[in-house]
Amino acid sequence: MARLTGTGTALVTPFKANGTIDERALRGLVEWQIKNKIEFLVPCGSTGESATMTRDERRRVIEIVVDQNKGRVPVIAGTGTNSTLDSLDLTHDAKEVGADAVLLVGPYYNKPTQEGFYRHFKRIVEECDVKAVLYNVPGRTASNMLPETTLRLAEEVENVIAIKEASNNLEQIMQIIKYRPKNFAVLSGEDTLTLPIITAGGDGVISVVSNEVPKDYSDMTRAALKGDLKKAKALHYKLFELMKANFYESNPIPVKTALHMMGRIDDSLRLPLTKMSKPNREKLKKVLKDLKLI
Repeated sequence: MARLTGTGTALVTPFKANGTIDERALRGLVEWQIKNKIEFLVPCGSTGESATMTRDERRRVIEIVVDQNKGRVPVIAGTGTNSTLDSLDLTHDAKEVGADAVLLVGPYYNKPTQEGFYRHFKRIVEECDVKAVLYNVPGRTASNMLPETTLRLAEEVENVIAIKEASNNLEQIMQIIKYRPKNFAVLSGEDTLTLPIITAGGDGVISVVSNEVPKDYSDMTRAALKGDLKKAKALHYKLFELMKANFYESNPIPVKTALHMMGRIDDSLRLPLTKMSKPNREKLKKVLKDLKLI
C-alpha cells in the first residue's frame, strides 16, 4: 500500500430498529462513498460504534464492506480495543476477511505508559503481520500517546504506516510531521483541523463529516493537498457548521441522526448511546437544510 492520502470515511454502522446490523443500508453507504470519490473506507471505528459490537458483528461488518468494495479503495478496519489479546483476535479476523490494513486505537481506560503504548501496538502489528494505522484520541481514551512514542513505532515497526491524530494539539502533530519516516502518513482525526494539518504537511483525514458530504469534503481535502487553498478554504467554511454540529452530542449520535434525515439509514444506536435530544435535533436539521442536504 502506498502512503495513505486523502479522505477516509469513518463509516457509521447502520442498525435496524431491532438492533441488528442493517446490511442493505451498509452496502448502500459503501457504494455512495466510493461514487463520491472517497479515497479509503474505515469501518468499525468509534464512529461505527465498535465498542458495543460483538467480535462476530465486527467481523461481519468488515466482511460486508470488503465484499461491497470489491477492491476499489483500501479498507482499513478498526480492530483496536483496550485489551491487547482481544485486539489480536479482531486483527486476525480483519485480515482473514480481506481488510487492507487495520486502525488501532490507543488502549482506553487502562491509561498505559508510553512503553505500554509501544509494546501494545508492536505486538499486534508484528504478531498479525498486518499494516496498521495508529489512532491517538486522548479525549476518548484518557491517555495521550506522545510524539516520541509515535515516531518510535513508525521507525522501528515496519508495518506501522500512519497515524490518525485526534489530540487537538497542533504542536504535537507538527512534531510528528517534521520527524516522521518518509512513507509514514499523518492523518487528521478532527474534521475542523484537516485543513491546517494538511497545510502543515499532513496527508489527509479519517473523517466523520464525510459520511454526510463525501464529495464536498473529499474535494476539500484533495484541493488542500494540491495547494489550491482558495478552493479548500471555501469548502472548509461551507462545511464548518456541519463539522461542529456532528459533535452537538457524542459521536456518532448526530451523524447517524443526519443520515437518517437524509433517508440513508435508520437512526438506531446502541446503548449507552441514545437518540438525539429534540433541541439539538432541530439545530442539526437547520444546518442540514442550509446545506440543502434535506
